Amino acid sequence: MFGGGLAEGTDEPLKRADLAMYQAKAAGRNAMRFFDPQMQAVVSARAALDAGLRDAVQQEQFFLLYQAQVDRLGRLTGAEALVRWQHPQRGQVPPAEFIPQAEESGLILPLGQWVLEAACTQLAEWARQPTMAHLSLAVNVSTRQFHQADFVARVLAALQLSGANPELLKLELTESLLVTHIDDVIAKMCTLKAHGVGFSLDDFGTGYSSLSYLKLLPLDQLKIDQTFVRDLLTDPNDAVIARTIVALGHSLGLKVIAEGVETAAQRDLLAGLACDAYQGYYFGRPVAAAELLNFK
Repeated sequence: MFGGGLAEGTDEPLKRADLAMYQAKAAGRNAMRFFDPQMQAVVSARAALDAGLRDAVQQEQFFLLYQAQVDRLGRLTGAEALVRWQHPQRGQVPPAEFIPQAEESGLILPLGQWVLEAACTQLAEWARQPTMAHLSLAVNVSTRQFHQADFVARVLAALQLSGANPELLKLELTESLLVTHIDDVIAKMCTLKAHGVGFSLDDFGTGYSSLSYLKLLPLDQLKIDQTFVRDLLTDPNDAVIARTIVALGHSLGLKVIAEGVETAAQRDLLAGLACDAYQGYYFGRPVAAAELLNFK
């Protein structure tokens, strides 16, 4: 337990005890945990990921891909901007691996700002191409990013610097954003809405937002989470939830988009529910901006 007879000072045993203590705390406290080498491996991996993220932000190792969003007739109406990390040694790092770490470390703030600015620049480039000028672009905004005191000013500055049309920018917010500081959330949304910026409520139905807040938010769109779309054809409950979200959205004057659409059968069922728009592998995987030009 204390190094297996290795000649070492007090630092290493104390570090191992510290790790075990934090494992006990993470398990709900009032618990006992023994040190395991895997604990150190996990901590070391997270530390390496954090250091890599800091370098990535400074060295601009990130890039954007775009996933098509289409209307009921299958016409391209816009895209969602998705950030990717090209690590110099590891290659592409999965977003599911680095986004949570960026959130926890606070690096989501500079990363989120870079994504916003890059997306606005892309919108401005599309505006110069007649076949792409009508496209909107959805950008995910983290709760931590949105709650920055100067978030509104940052968005407006990105739009002004790039020359992008605010009416083609759509900020995707999650329901977790609505849990606290709802008055501040509404005020920021209304200010940006007055400048033409649109809003979509992402992952709708998976969080805990109050429906009473929904009518107060200047939203344009609800997004049916892919967890409900995945089993639409086999789980009657998911079909009922999707139908309810579409009906709720339309009753509030909102458009509804379904993400994670992977088959024609899913698309057809959603169309039968009067869903307005779709996004998913059935229509196209995330691609570079140049490849989106070839969408059919």
